[in-house]
Amino acid sequence: MIKLIEKIEGEAKLDFSFKDGKIDFVDVKFMSTRNIENILKGKRAFDALVINPRVCGICGHAHLIATVQALESCYEDLELSNKAKIMRELTLNFELIQNHFKWFYLTILPFFGHSQQILKATYPTQLMGKAIAIFGGQYPHTSYAIVGGVVCEITQMDIVKCDNYISQTLKFVEDNIVKVDAKTLLEATNSDLLLEYEGDLPNILREIKKEDVLKDAKSYDRFIAFGESSFFKKGKSLKAKVSHKISLEDVKESEVPSSFAKNVSYKDKYYEVGPLARAMINKTPLIVDAHKKHGDSVFSRVLARVYEISTLLNHSKILLKNLDLAEPSYIEPPLDISKLNSSGFSAVEAARGTLIHKVEIKDGIIKNYEIITPTQWNLSGGSREKPGVSQKAMVGLGDIKTAELVFKSFDVCSVCTTH
Repeated sequence: MIKLIEKIEGEAKLDFSFKDGKIDFVDVKFMSTRNIENILKGKRAFDALVINPRVCGICGHAHLIATVQALESCYEDLELSNKAKIMRELTLNFELIQNHFKWFYLTILPFFGHSQQILKATYPTQLMGKAIAIFGGQYPHTSYAIVGGVVCEITQMDIVKCDNYISQTLKFVEDNIVKVDAKTLLEATNSDLLLEYEGDLPNILREIKKEDVLKDAKSYDRFIAFGESSFFKKGKSLKAKVSHKISLEDVKESEVPSSFAKNVSYKDKYYEVGPLARAMINKTPLIVDAHKKHGDSVFSRVLARVYEISTLLNHSKILLKNLDLAEPSYIEPPLDISKLNSSGFSAVEAARGTLIHKVEIKDGIIKNYEIITPTQWNLSGGSREKPGVSQKAMVGLGDIKTAELVFKSFDVCSVCTTH
């Protein structure tokens, strides 16, 4: 039985196989490709800063940051001001936040029949878009981050405006997501007590528990994150045991015969990426508690992604206070990129999880470019003997509707994935 999954950026086709009334395999197919990696070959290195933000209309900013960091890693001795680092981190945080709002209100709530709530997403996402535009000049598809820093010079008034956008978004969370003050939510450690509050998140979590998918729909309970920032840590979590010793050299892509999206493994094992993975690696108390009670379930995944909104808003306020306007926004690289023969890579945390870019440059021209997206980690297909992360979570379920909820709890972006 084939199910076309929509309400995403692009489409995915799920081909369900049943045995004894249960799903025994799901062939996940991404059906189109835009060949961005091939388009980049032969282009000047800096062209990637314009092309890559257009890989995806949802996570374009993550692709920009991943691109500039990959290019910068090609240099042996390149200096970057703390001011530029903070501005990049802020704008990436804002993109993650508005992504989470869209996913929750446009994908999860309608699944439970709350389609009348979808317009709620417009207000906080507009606020975050405006916050990004303070630094990037526009959103989406900004190219304000360049090798050596950023091209913007902000003022104290810009900082005041940005802080106000963050405060307004926090107020939206208090009035709608979980109806408690921000401090109480940030300090929460008991996921059961969270269900006693009012708000769109507790309401949905209570409905998820009613769906009785907590004991099923489990995957490998393995999490990984390669992106690092002043907030996120890189590492892996196996059954809640965290290690920070991981290497990009052990990340491998494999072809999937029925799909344009390659799958991704780490040391030949599939790992989940995204907000739940980040929270487990960061040992976020509320999410660790939810995982202890419900494992790598839809409940834990939805809670982790929506809760990350509050934690990132709070951290962004701290970053904003640490901005020193006296520092330079841009420091000229020691070598013109047209003279560069090198290779580099980067990993950043996008809304859906770890995004990896790899580049090879010869005389400033792109010889090869590789992009590994979060959807490849979570949703690309494996085999019956070794199913992918989402495939494993769907195997054993009794109906397609529940499987669709599980699939969408990871989120999906086929445009980004079939680059």
